[in-house]
Amino acid sequence: MGHPVSALARGVMKNIRYGVAMSLDGYIAGPNGEADWIMHDPEVNFGEIWAQYDIGLMGRGTYTPAVARLGKNAFQGMKTVVVSRTMRQEDHREITVINKLTRERVRALRDEAKKDIWLFGGGELFRSMLELGEVDGIDVAIVPVVLGKGIPFLPSPAREAKLTLTKHKIYRSGIVSLSYEVRR
Repeated sequence: MGHPVSALARGVMKNIRYGVAMSLDGYIAGPNGEADWIMHDPEVNFGEIWAQYDIGLMGRGTYTPAVARLGKNAFQGMKTVVVSRTMRQEDHREITVINKLTRERVRALRDEAKKDIWLFGGGELFRSMLELGEVDGIDVAIVPVVLGKGIPFLPSPAREAKLTLTKHKIYRSGIVSLSYEVRR
């Protein structure tokens, strides 16, 4: 296999990075979407993380609980794009709704982005984007907890993806942050 070459390095488009917290046993949420197991670590600079992105791409299953918990301005300063077969654009003017995920639609988002695109929450959306070949990087924060069941990081069936570790950090809380590039 060759070396990883991100979209940004190729000079074509902005990168799409899957950013997510995961339990040690591979779950991104509890069985009912719970995220209360994700510990707050004051060492993690969320402002620095958010500053890397100007578009947030997520599924309805991530967007709906986030808005219920944080309000409609939860993603202020970032264009919010939600992939959903059930949401209608006219009912959600504060976001962009994509009813059908296609390579052309994703490429249009890349062209629009001035910074990288944050793909977050939703293992099924991650799997779909990976199948389209539209994920350039994976940033996972492994939280020191074992859930035993829940929503998996990458639901089956999924295609294999080779990765190259680009960055890592271990926090005093026990959180381990890992960044990978997807090899093409």
